[in-house]
Amino acid sequence: MARIVLKFGGTSVGDVERIKNVARKVEQEVKAGHQVAVVVSAMSGVTNQLVKHCTDIDKLHDAREYDAVVASGEQVTTGLLAIALQSIGIPARSWQGWQIPIVTDDTHAKARIVSIDTTELEKRMSTGEVAVVAGFQGVSPNGRIATLGRGGSDTSAVALAAALKAERCDIYTDVDGVYTTDPRIVTKARKLSRITYEEMLELASQGAKVLQTRSVEMAMNHRVRVQVLSSFEPAPGSELPGTLVVDEDEIVEKEVVSGIAYSRDEAKITLIGVADRPGVAAGIFGPLSDAAINVDMIVQNVSEDGKSTDLTFTVGKADIDRAVKVLEDNKEALNYQRIVSDPNVVKVSVIGVGMRSHAGVAQRMFRALADKGINIQVISTSEIKISVLIAEEYTELALRSLHTVYGLDAA
Repeated sequence: MARIVLKFGGTSVGDVERIKNVARKVEQEVKAGHQVAVVVSAMSGVTNQLVKHCTDIDKLHDAREYDAVVASGEQVTTGLLAIALQSIGIPARSWQGWQIPIVTDDTHAKARIVSIDTTELEKRMSTGEVAVVAGFQGVSPNGRIATLGRGGSDTSAVALAAALKAERCDIYTDVDGVYTTDPRIVTKARKLSRITYEEMLELASQGAKVLQTRSVEMAMNHRVRVQVLSSFEPAPGSELPGTLVVDEDEIVEKEVVSGIAYSRDEAKITLIGVADRPGVAAGIFGPLSDAAINVDMIVQNVSEDGKSTDLTFTVGKADIDRAVKVLEDNKEALNYQRIVSDPNVVKVSVIGVGMRSHAGVAQRMFRALADKGINIQVISTSEIKISVLIAEEYTELALRSLHTVYGLDAA
């Protein structure tokens, strides 16, 4: 008998009929002899509406009360799914984060899980009862409801799977797995049967929306096998129809490049005529950090005269105005000539653990983009990733070209 955790996102539980469909999927796992815990999100659109209620009353609302409001969406879903399971003869009960308890830190609205006590949960599950658990939430050290931030239900599910020592964690969503790139843009994109934690983490952090970044980090740290699959697509004759996210050792034949991600949430800022002296970078990025503005890609031009240089970096598109204002407020101290900002850029990343043992991966990327007349504005690399910043208008052309040049096109 295996112990498994199933997670269903907002679109999977979007209305009563979909909740009944989820109950039937859970029933299949129970009848297969498994002990099952189910983690659910709020019904599609509910969390957005609850957030709007809070901001409509006060944009500077108390984060603790905000958490009390937005966590209610998951509470509704747990109760409805428990009722749906009971109606088809499956013993089930709902669990809120504070009832288990899932203990978090006290950073409300973006809390991190500290511990999960599964004693009572395991006792109930061993009798055949399905545990329907509210995702996205826990209880802070001072006894208040705390939420994990948007997308936190994935993190809840993986953390629960780790605490229960589950065989795997199945993440049901509106896509049927992890693809080599966005199939809405590249029709020849292929679904991957397996992908490593490291590759999935890079894909998630570089713009792929399939899994939330923190959940992948947790899966990697606790070696939880995660499967991504669709709530809506039946897969007859296939035991594992989605994509398994696993340890690198479980993948025998490693692709040089496994996937290509892109992020439109990028904006470029260039400081022209920055004094070329020690401490300038700290002077620029210190105030940005103090303003909670995250800086991603950075490139500095070579200074010929040893006096001034240009510095280019990227921030989130939503932060560009604040970042420019911070830099303008510090212009006298930074002693630069002018600022140029550009929100019309996109970051494209090629990712694969096979890069560690293959040379020439970057050259192929640069050549493919050059052949299509696409100018590279900024470059950053890691052990298994190469990212470039390009003009947003070339996004689709770049993705299709790179997908083909790395041999990822479906036959």
